[in-house]
Amino acid sequence: LLTVITSFGQRDADGNVIYTFTLENYWRLLGFTEEGGWDDLYLRILLRSLWLALQTTVIVILMAYPLAYYIARAPERRRNLLLFLVLIPLWTNFIIRIYAWVMILRTQGVLNTSLGWIAGLVNVPFAPIDFYPSQGAVLVGMVYEFLPFMILPIFTSLEKIEPNLYEAAADLGANAFWTFVRVTLPLSLPGLVAGTILTFVPVIGTFVVSDILGGRQVILVGNLVQRQFLDARNPPFGSAASVILL
Repeated sequence: LLTVITSFGQRDADGNVIYTFTLENYWRLLGFTEEGGWDDLYLRILLRSLWLALQTTVIVILMAYPLAYYIARAPERRRNLLLFLVLIPLWTNFIIRIYAWVMILRTQGVLNTSLGWIAGLVNVPFAPIDFYPSQGAVLVGMVYEFLPFMILPIFTSLEKIEPNLYEAAADLGANAFWTFVRVTLPLSLPGLVAGTILTFVPVIGTFVVSDILGGRQVILVGNLVQRQFLDARNPPFGSAASVILL
């Protein structure tokens, strides 16, 4: 409790933080300075983290739902194979997968090399695109890392839907669209909600993906907390950021 509500910048002669009861850290995170001015640096970091987490979650839902639906409706033997393919990337270390995207997205990486080869085939001039480091690269890494965590809960909900319900909807005159809207989507909402939580919450607090794919240039609230504890040596401010994140 002392750590999360102490003031920023007050240190003794040895450089140790002096713990005093105040809410200055929270005001500073929201943009208010000690002198009564305005500095929205940390507020922009918080908003950037929220926006990136929202983007990631929406993209993951749009990609995961059709795939989970396809797997749930596939024959059992093929279904097991498809689930196996979804889970294979999780066998590899998280950091290794992120560095693999560095190899793909960097200027001399796989993506630019492939685009240059295609441009050469059609005789079109091509200049390497700076995919990495950037916020777009961080978004790609987030989507890739958390896609399986959206697919699996949605698949679990879809698999539990009785096929008789689809037949009943067809007997009552519902076409494929209205069957999806009135039957499939409502019954799959628990999995969708679970997948959203499993995606949005870790994304908004992550710092490894943004450190690597952002080249330490894309600062999220997770990076802010990490650097306050490890670099700036200001645990009160880092703790206040952690509480706001929570």
